[in-house]
Amino acid sequence: MEKFTKIILKVLKWLGISIAFILFLMFIIPILFPGTISQQVKIFANKHLAGKLDCKKTHLSFFKHFPSLTVSVDQLILKGSKPFQEDTLLAAKEVAVGINLKNLIFDREVKIDEIYVTDANANVFVNSKGEVNYNVYVSKPSEKPKDTTEEGASIKLDLIKFRNWNIKYNDHSARILVDAKGLNYTGKGGFSKDIFDLQTDLEINKVDFALNRIYYAKQKSLRADLITRINTNALTFVLRKNELKINDLPLKFTGSLSILKDGYNLDINAASEKTTIRDMISVLPPQYLDWAKDTKIEGNSDLFFSLKGRFSEPKKLKPRLNARLLVKDGFVSNGKAPVPMNNLNMDLNVDLPSLDTEQMNLNLRNLSFDLGKNNNFRAVVRTKGLNEMQVNADVKGAVDLQTLDQALGLKDIDVRGLMDTNIKANGIFSLDKKLFPKTDGYLHLKNGWLKTKYYPNPIQNINLIANINNTDGTFKSLGVKLDPFSFDFEGNPVYVNADLKDFEDLLYKVKAKGVLNVGRIYKVFAKKGFDVSGLIMADLSLNGRQSYATTGQYSKLDNKGTLILKNIKATTSYLPKSFYIKEGNFQFENEKMWFRKFFATYGKSDFALNGYLLNTINYFIERKGILHGKFGLNSNYILIDEFMALKDGDNADKSIEVEYAKVENPKSSGVVIIPKNLDVSLEAHAKKVEFKGLDLNHLKGLASVNAGQVYLKNTSFDIIGSRMNIDARYQDESPLTANYDIALKVQDFDVQRAYKEIDMVREMVTAAKNVKGIVSLDYKLKGDFDKNMRPIYPSLEGGGIVNLRDVEVKNLKMLSVIGDNVGANAFNNPDMKGVNIETVIKNNLIHVDKFTFKVSVLRPTISGTTSFNGLLDLRVRVGLPPGGWIGFPVVVTGTHDKPKIKIFSKTGQGIVDALYNTKSNKVIRQERRAEKKSRVQQRKEKEAQEKKAENAEKQIKKDLKEK
Repeated sequence: MEKFTKIILKVLKWLGISIAFILFLMFIIPILFPGTISQQVKIFANKHLAGKLDCKKTHLSFFKHFPSLTVSVDQLILKGSKPFQEDTLLAAKEVAVGINLKNLIFDREVKIDEIYVTDANANVFVNSKGEVNYNVYVSKPSEKPKDTTEEGASIKLDLIKFRNWNIKYNDHSARILVDAKGLNYTGKGGFSKDIFDLQTDLEINKVDFALNRIYYAKQKSLRADLITRINTNALTFVLRKNELKINDLPLKFTGSLSILKDGYNLDINAASEKTTIRDMISVLPPQYLDWAKDTKIEGNSDLFFSLKGRFSEPKKLKPRLNARLLVKDGFVSNGKAPVPMNNLNMDLNVDLPSLDTEQMNLNLRNLSFDLGKNNNFRAVVRTKGLNEMQVNADVKGAVDLQTLDQALGLKDIDVRGLMDTNIKANGIFSLDKKLFPKTDGYLHLKNGWLKTKYYPNPIQNINLIANINNTDGTFKSLGVKLDPFSFDFEGNPVYVNADLKDFEDLLYKVKAKGVLNVGRIYKVFAKKGFDVSGLIMADLSLNGRQSYATTGQYSKLDNKGTLILKNIKATTSYLPKSFYIKEGNFQFENEKMWFRKFFATYGKSDFALNGYLLNTINYFIERKGILHGKFGLNSNYILIDEFMALKDGDNADKSIEVEYAKVENPKSSGVVIIPKNLDVSLEAHAKKVEFKGLDLNHLKGLASVNAGQVYLKNTSFDIIGSRMNIDARYQDESPLTANYDIALKVQDFDVQRAYKEIDMVREMVTAAKNVKGIVSLDYKLKGDFDKNMRPIYPSLEGGGIVNLRDVEVKNLKMLSVIGDNVGANAFNNPDMKGVNIETVIKNNLIHVDKFTFKVSVLRPTISGTTSFNGLLDLRVRVGLPPGGWIGFPVVVTGTHDKPKIKIFSKTGQGIVDALYNTKSNKVIRQERRAEKKSRVQQRKEKEAQEKKAENAEKQIKKDLKEK
């Protein structure tokens, strides 16, 4: 026994020594190797990361991620790849890499086999052009031989762990948004191998998924157990075992994903079979989940999903989507419901080739439920296409809406009334071809009542009798009758009667009367941003045919009545702010809709309109209707800057193009977008118009808007103390670009004031800094605006005349240098009164025609080329007395700031013009100084050109003879 005790004590002794030694090594190794590890990790980061990397500090430890020796980096920030190098791709509280201890001790090499990232925010972005921000890892080309002498770290991963990540994936080219919060991920596998199996354990607390700004998942939890075979050579992912759970709904995935040079290749199948309706409801938006907890829900459901094909933005390829949802024998009942919803069945199939809604096939084979005896609903709907849609529909039901409300146990809404519908339709619906399915049906609602929790008073006495009929599948036989549609809201009744026939040439008879409190109506439906206490008061009688207005048969129209708007807020998809219609009094008189009183504001701008619109009926009927009109416009102040599409504002309903442009260009203002459906002329009077800090006072002239372009004709305004007259045209091309033409005349403006107050003068005419006096201008220009609505100078084309009526030029460097070289001080203050300077602008160059002025007894003549960036290539002839008949040549090159003079020379140094791409609105090449060529080279080039021209002439004569 004593011997056994000694053995035990000896074992414990050596075990303790071993543990102490291991602990000692774990403590001492980070102290022995910090320089080696930190240096090699930095070498690796600098060599293999294209994005800028910043961090607070690095340290070694065995205890952070026991038992691995880890290099930890605290407060790491990694910037994105070009062109997103200023944006953060990844910000993490800690990034740690596990080090292979054997290689470190015996080979003094740093081999990274584990990565841990904790408390991170990742922002993965693809812009509209398909450029990505995550190409930050620069790998070594495989064809190069391995450099065995090179020091640095290498990666051979077996484990990746992410803890508490927030990831946003925003792909503007595919219009996809994924926003995941609280992501935890563990990946195991031989990451360094060419082909390996990746075991994944994924958990996300909340995830959103949107396509084309439509959310298909909102704040859903996600659990995933995945095994994916990855081929790093071909960048292919094969989904072997993939079990997901979205909230309570299980999904199984199979298939593959290949990453290509210009996109992806997908073949993915998903299924959620033999689940319950309650599981399916768990993926609905969050506001419905509380309802589901308190509601008895039974029944089975199945979901099938597939996505196959190639996605390539450059080649305009997208995969095919197929989905099917089955609901069987459903039962829904709230505890207070006298009758449950029973026999709920649905079979919905969706086929979307190339993710193109124009090719969408929708097949609702069955949607049905019962709410007791004589209270049921049935629907079968099949459609194919969108703009030209094949439709086969059979919808029938008689439903007590209060019973439906109680059966579902709806909390936020209280609805009542008897709804009865029976509609059958079969045929093609096409607005372009004016086709409508053969249809016979009706929708009746009696004693309707609607109240929400957002507003105390209900919309009540809702009655609707709507009948629709079509006998031959064309617009001509289509008839729609509303007799009546009426409701009461807060003691104000609203009545609408409508009888519409022959939609090829609509015969209409409409009456509308009532008062509607728009602000409170929006509050009923909890619409934020529309909380304006606005009123609409209508008393209208519209009677006529669509063609009466378009063919000028106005006497056959009987449109009359009034429409009054007060304090109404309105938005459009292309303006950042809302219009506030303070008062709008509209009167209908046959073909015209008169604006008798119209006062509106937009930001700081105000407008008063008086005039009429034509074609209002046709505009609302036709798919591509154009509004015609003529108005007088008066304003105290218009600030053009606040109309620029990317400016900040309260409008949340911007177009997706504007929204994406704003995200991709956060510091840009964009350009002003013009509506494409207006043909309106305006006689405009504005006391003050401001554009980019430039004040235009007492503007008066004719303006028109037509097909997305604005025209100004005979328009004048006061600017820098002078009256300017202009004719102009403006057209936007996108939220970021626009083009314009302008012809302007201005008499007697102060050059120095123009130089100080107008940016364009300082940028285009830098020499104006040394000019004082009065100048007149007659000029024509065309060009493009950039994303901040500033002129793109290389895009400018045009020309005109500048008249120097009464000016003095002092200390202009180019003239001063000439004076210094010819010994004439008078060049510092030449006499240029009455001189006309004619110039032509193209490709960022200004070509100056010959003009002559006086310098004491001398008569200099100048011509040549200069650029907006200051390059000079000018020819000067200094005429000597008497009369300047005899003179000598001077060449001026260099720049405005540093001119170079050659006397008795005619050989300058040309300027190669800039190149500008009008399609992409980009400068391809800046102008530059031409290469110097000897006289021999110039002579050879001239001879070659003459020979080429001679051969071309011979070929033409030969061709003529053969004919």
